[in-house]
Amino acid sequence: WPRDVGILALEVYFPAQYEEQEDLERYDGVEAGKYTRGLGQQQMGFCAAHEDINSLCLTVVQRLVERRRLSWDAIGRLEVGTETVIDKSKAVKTVLMQLFHDSGNTDVEGIDTTNACYGGTASLFNAAAWVESSAWDGRYAVVVCGDIAVYATGNARPTGGAGAIAMLVGPNAPLVLERGQCCETPGLTSAVPGGRTSTFQLWMELLTSSRTSSARPIPLDDFKFIIFHTPFCKLVQKSVGRLLLNDFLAAPHPDTAAGLYKGLQPFRDVKLEDTYTSKEVEKAFQTASQEIFNQKTKPSLLLSSRNGNMYTPSMYGCLASLLAQ
Repeated sequence: WPRDVGILALEVYFPAQYEEQEDLERYDGVEAGKYTRGLGQQQMGFCAAHEDINSLCLTVVQRLVERRRLSWDAIGRLEVGTETVIDKSKAVKTVLMQLFHDSGNTDVEGIDTTNACYGGTASLFNAAAWVESSAWDGRYAVVVCGDIAVYATGNARPTGGAGAIAMLVGPNAPLVLERGQCCETPGLTSAVPGGRTSTFQLWMELLTSSRTSSARPIPLDDFKFIIFHTPFCKLVQKSVGRLLLNDFLAAPHPDTAAGLYKGLQPFRDVKLEDTYTSKEVEKAFQTASQEIFNQKTKPSLLLSSRNGNMYTPSMYGCLASLLAQ
């Protein structure tokens, strides 16, 4: 079987157009800092009239192949993850096949996967499983994640964005996909957000369950970097605080007199179900985890803070941002 299957190369594309979140604050008539400090967003990318999900994905795939100097017939699988549907009769993958026309390569397996923001990760898993299987024919797989996130006027509007990411998948990769249960990627955004009570609480519950369901929960200190799917950057910062809370509650004898858990003794006996709606708990652990966030997560938020939420490519945009540092 092929060894070390994972990501061999990664290409990013996002629109050239953007707006400053400070300008959107003024336009929407909200208090200064609501989008910049409250959401952690600096700018938001958006597509011009001549761009759509097909053009985003066409561009990023062509760049990946050309910059890697690959031949189009070296690709045997093409997986697309997107929730941006403009043609209900055919997949984005069908449109992308025009790139293979001149090479004569029509033998390319794969299809679109639509499942909210998880579609991109599901496509990556499908591609890796193909390379690792008896069905693999020795060629590369390409995974494309792309979306255009547009919200109507309202609280969700500043959490939009757009972009696409293409990944080359194969054996002997520098970024190996390892099997395990130490983490989970909740992708919970939609064009009609459920609001803080539903989406925020469910997100935090998933983070907690991903830690507690692991056979051996891995403490934050063991990670060099931690990246997240990123609807908006402030949610990611709060998520780091949630992971610290999980470690704190799981520790048999945490030192609350000094170090990482200093001053957190009042929360030692807090009930887990009460933590999801407690602003006091949220603020305390967000503050306590600030250094961890700055060192292990903030470097990955370059693209998310400047371009916004790309839906399916969001987490992989964070990966690209981290690798580019």
